[in-house]
Amino acid sequence: VLHSLRYLYVTVSEPGPGLPEFMIMGYLDGIPFQRYNSEWGRDEPLTPWMAARAEQEYWDSETEISKRIQHVNVGDLERLRVRYNQSKGLHTLQKNYGCDLLSDGSVRGSNQYGYDGRDFISFELGSGSFMAADSGAQVTTRRWNTDGLSVEYWTNYLGHSCLEEIQKYIKYGQEALERKEPPAVHVSGKEEHGTLILSCHAYGFYPRAIAVNWMKGDEIRDQETHWGGIVPNSDGTFHTWARIEARPEEWEQYRCRVEHPGMPEPRIVAWEPQSGGNLTRVVAVSIISAIKVILLIGFGIWKLQSGRRQKDGYKVAAGKDVRANGSTAGTE
Repeated sequence: VLHSLRYLYVTVSEPGPGLPEFMIMGYLDGIPFQRYNSEWGRDEPLTPWMAARAEQEYWDSETEISKRIQHVNVGDLERLRVRYNQSKGLHTLQKNYGCDLLSDGSVRGSNQYGYDGRDFISFELGSGSFMAADSGAQVTTRRWNTDGLSVEYWTNYLGHSCLEEIQKYIKYGQEALERKEPPAVHVSGKEEHGTLILSCHAYGFYPRAIAVNWMKGDEIRDQETHWGGIVPNSDGTFHTWARIEARPEEWEQYRCRVEHPGMPEPRIVAWEPQSGGNLTRVVAVSIISAIKVILLIGFGIWKLQSGRRQKDGYKVAAGKDVRANGSTAGTE
């Protein structure tokens, strides 16, 4: 993917502090660049280049469009609650649409709807029809697939208009968007219940595209790897991680491989256990050994004194075995 443009709509039935009734967030190459919030009532830029290049007329127009979309989505959310015969309470409607410009010049696009966190309706560029995720969604897809407008509109938008928007916004932020910042890579490990968990973190990279893989020897072990999402940072860069479980005695065989456009070649990083961890083990073993020696010496003294007392006819009073009390307190 060379560039991507995505818009996310979220509508909630019970807004509150920090939870607006409706919001729109625009993402260019994974970076939030524009947003609308029903609490503020205006579209606003989220990047310096968007604030510098877009005219006030653009923001006024976007705000009016967002207000109309808000009105429609709030009504749609209430209708869905009634359609699914649900009681009032917190319900959500999500919409996620946009397109990707691929390296071969082709365009990939989609439009997806979700209700209460579940798939509702989807449309893929080139499919020619909306797909329903359940019986409740079929009421809407039947109408959109036969009205002669919806399929044509989204086919044109995802295949053409969305690409024009990408080109416009890329031009606005060309210098920032075409930069390449390589990731900082850190590998860590910890042992839990006899299993070594190795984590590879990549920080502060741009653009978003990156490959993080765990290798055992020279073999990439993707089937055993768990990945985190590629998440934006506040400075416009990204971070991500990959994790794998290993046998502690095999830790030297594992290495993390990171490939990114900002790096001339892939970087391979191995975990290096810190000496502090080894020192802790040595200290622990030493303490345990010392305790054992003390207990053995104590046991020997007790046997010696016991023999002398028996010889002298001396008996310790019941409930006053200070040696037993002291030993228990010392080892807790």
